[in-house]
Amino acid sequence: MHRSLYPLIFAAFTTLLTAEEASRGDQTVVLDATSVANIGIETVEAEERDFEHSIRVLGEITHTCESHSVLSTRIPGRVTEVFSHEGDFVKSGEIIARIESRQPGNPPPIIELKAPANGLITRTDVHLGAPVEPDKELLEIQDLSTVWAIAKIPQHQAPILKPKLSAEIKVPALGDGKIIGNYLRLDVAADAASGTVQAIFQVPNPNLRLRPGMRAELSLVTAKRAGILSIPRNALQGDRSNRFVFIKDYELENAYVRTPVSVGEISGESVEITAGLFPGDEVVTRGSYALSFAGKGSASLKEALDAAHGHPHNEDGTEMSAEQLAATGADHGHSHDHESNSSLTLFLAITCAVLLLLLFASPFIFSSIAKAKR
Repeated sequence: MHRSLYPLIFAAFTTLLTAEEASRGDQTVVLDATSVANIGIETVEAEERDFEHSIRVLGEITHTCESHSVLSTRIPGRVTEVFSHEGDFVKSGEIIARIESRQPGNPPPIIELKAPANGLITRTDVHLGAPVEPDKELLEIQDLSTVWAIAKIPQHQAPILKPKLSAEIKVPALGDGKIIGNYLRLDVAADAASGTVQAIFQVPNPNLRLRPGMRAELSLVTAKRAGILSIPRNALQGDRSNRFVFIKDYELENAYVRTPVSVGEISGESVEITAGLFPGDEVVTRGSYALSFAGKGSASLKEALDAAHGHPHNEDGTEMSAEQLAATGADHGHSHDHESNSSLTLFLAITCAVLLLLLFASPFIFSSIAKAKR
C-alpha cells in the first residue's frame, strides 16, 4: 500500500464525520439582552500587531535628586505672616512668610521669605509667632514636574537594563492609565537580601498627580515582533492543557462560541495566538470568565436560529432532516438546504470509497509500473 494515500483518506473520513456529528449547540452560549447587560460583555477584534516581550516588576514613585530644595533665613526673628502651607504648590520667588527681625528698630525690620524653587511644600516649620534661627530649615519644597520610578529588578534580569529601555508604568492610585518612563541608571547599591538591583526610570509628571511614595507596577519592554496575532490576556480562559476563548457568533445576536486556541507567548497584558482564531474575530474580554460558567446560556439556540434562518432547527442547533420536518408538519421551503447537505455527504462518501479502492489497488498499480520500466 502506498503510504502517501493515508493522509488523504484520514482527512476525508474526518471531514465526513465532522459534517455528520458536529453540533453547534455544544459550544454556543446564547444569552438574552438582560444577561448580556448584567455580565457587562465587551469584545475586541483579534488582530495582527506588534507583540512586545516584557517583564513585570514592582516599584515606587519618588522625587528626583535635583528637585529637593529648602528654605532658611540669614537672621533670627519671629514669624508674623504665613502665606503658604504644607501641600501647597508655590513658584520660585513667591512670598511664603514674613518674619520680624530681632535687630533693633522702631518698628523692627521685616524680612520676606521667598520660595527658592517651584514645587510642592512637603514639610514646613513656619507657623505664626514661631521663632526662626539661621541654622534651621524652615520648609522643604519638591519640584514634581519630573519624578523617578524606582524598580526592583531581579539581579539575573539586570542585563536588560540598557540605554533607551522604556517601561510602561501603572500607578494603581491613579487608575488604569499608563505612563511611559525611560531608563536612567542604576541606584547606588544592590539589595543582597532580596537579590535585586534598583533601576531608576525618569517619568514626566506634567499634571503633578504622581506623588512620592505611590506604588508603581512597571512593564519593561525587552523585545518586539511584528505581525503577531494576539488578544488581551483577560480574554483567555482554561488551564494550560485546555485554552479557549469566546468569540461573538457571526450571525446570531447575543450568542458567543467557545473556541479552542493554541497559545504562544504570554507577555504583560497580551497573548500570542498561534491557532484557533482569524484576524477580525470578535473576542470576548470583559465577561469571558462568566461565560465559561454560563452553560448553554439563558436563551434558546433553537429559537435564535429559527428566527435568523426562518425555518425550524433541532434543540442542539443542527438542521432538521426532511423526515423531521415532515413529522412536525413544518414548511418545506428550506428543503433545498437539506438536499444540499445530503449531496455533500454523498459526495464525501463517494470520495472515501474511491480513495479506498485506490489504496487497495495501489500495490498492483505500482507493480505494473515497475515491470513496465524494466
